[in-house]
Formats: sequence, structure tokens, C-alpha cells
Amino acid sequence: MADLRSYRMTVTADTAVLADAETSTDLASELITAMAALPAGHSSRAGLRDRAIEAWLPLAGHLSRRYANRGEPRDDLYQVAVVGLIKAVDRFETDRGVDFAGFAIPTIVGELKRHFRDKTWSVRVPRRLQELRLAITAANNTLSHTLGRAPTVADIAAHLKLSEDEVIEGLEGARAYNSTSLSTPISEGGTELGETLGGEDTAFEEAETRIALGPAMATLDEREQKIVSLRFYGNLTQQQIAEQIGVSQMHVSRLLTKALAKLRRNLDTFEA
Repeated sequence: MADLRSYRMTVTADTAVLADAETSTDLASELITAMAALPAGHSSRAGLRDRAIEAWLPLAGHLSRRYANRGEPRDDLYQVAVVGLIKAVDRFETDRGVDFAGFAIPTIVGELKRHFRDKTWSVRVPRRLQELRLAITAANNTLSHTLGRAPTVADIAAHLKLSEDEVIEGLEGARAYNSTSLSTPISEGGTELGETLGGEDTAFEEAETRIALGPAMATLDEREQKIVSLRFYGNLTQQQIAEQIGVSQMHVSRLLTKALAKLRRNLDTFEA
């Protein structure tokens, strides 16, 4: 009956409802109750929704501050909390028997936790490993207090009723939460982490080619082998090669082209 009276009041006297809500000692609660009582398509609902969100912003701010100093900018956390507040406003139903604060707080906190779960990992890992990391952290804190020492993998596994391999997997996955910049100095001389990382070593491919080159060269006839050797090992010009073997420079060019084509075909065969 209370909901029916509220609905009639807001439909027939929206202005009176707003005036009464503004003078109430619980403005935020009055606004959300008035908005929730209106049907979805009512012309006054959008205005009440905006005012309700604005009135409950302090709650979003308070909850976002609880998650400060965890590596995320405060402004970002506040925006995430506001998104949670908006979702709570849009989903709230008065007939559930729960006041708005009791409904909004877990909704906003859930949004903040989801932000940390999905956005703050340096490398995205499966949700199972994210949740396992949280469980291991909590178990580590509990066991450190009860045992009076740092718990072992076996201790954590027994506490969480998991295998030691699962705990190790969770510890390995936790390393993806934070990353180190490649610009981080690692010595007094100014050496950065990125400078210690290896690059692609093209010598491996060259080594394979050199191994295949011997058998491929053996498939050329004696004159072709000599021309290729003089050109690429002796660094002679085609004219100089022509003078050595007693043919024209044009003929050397044709022979070299033919020899290289044969060599490429044979290299592909031997490397395959």
C-alpha cells in the first residue's frame, strides 16, 4: 500500500514530491524512492534519476577512497564507483525490502573489485588464477599470524585444500600482476633493464644456410663453382673473372646467373 500511495503521489503531484524531498532530512533516500516508484516511461523519471545519482555521489566517493593507495589513480577509482552507483540506481527496486544503501554498497564495491581484477593486471591471466592469487595472499597473511613464520607452499596448499602444484601455479600467475619497466636502472652505471635483454640472432639462420651451402655447391659444375667462388669469396668483378677464365664479361654474367639459379633451387631442397 505504501508503494501504491507513493506512485499516486508522484504521478499526480511530481512538483510536490520534489519539494517535499528537498526539505527532507534524508534527501537522497527520498529521491531514490520517488524515482523507483515511477514507471519506466514516466516523464519525470529521468530528472529524478539524475538528482538521485547526484545525491548519492558522496557514497561513491567514500567507497572509492577505501580502495585508494593500491596503484590506481583516485580519480579513476571514483569514476568506477560512480558507474557502480548508476547501475545501482537503475536496478533498484523498492519491493525487495532492502534500503538503497544496502543495495548500492555491494554493487559499487563489486564494480571496484571488478576494475582491479580486469584492468590492473600487467598481463591478463585467466580469472581462475586471479582469484587463486587473492586466496593465496589471504592464506599467507592468516598463516603468517598463526604459525609465527612465513608459510611454505605445503602450508598454503593444506590451508586452501589444494595441491602444491596448484599453489605454485597461482604464485607464478601472481607475477603477472605487476611488471617492471624496461627503463628501470639496474646498476649504478645507468644500465637499464632493457639493455640486458637479448635480441633476434640471425646467425642461426645463416648457420643453417652455410651447412646446406656445401652440398648445394657440389651440384654445380667445375666452371660454375669457380665463377661463384671468385665472385662471392674472391670479391672479383665480372670483368676480372672474365679475364681469369678467358671468356667475355657478358658470358660470365650469363654463367653466374645460371649458377645462382641452380644454387637457390638446391639450397631450398637441402634446407627443406
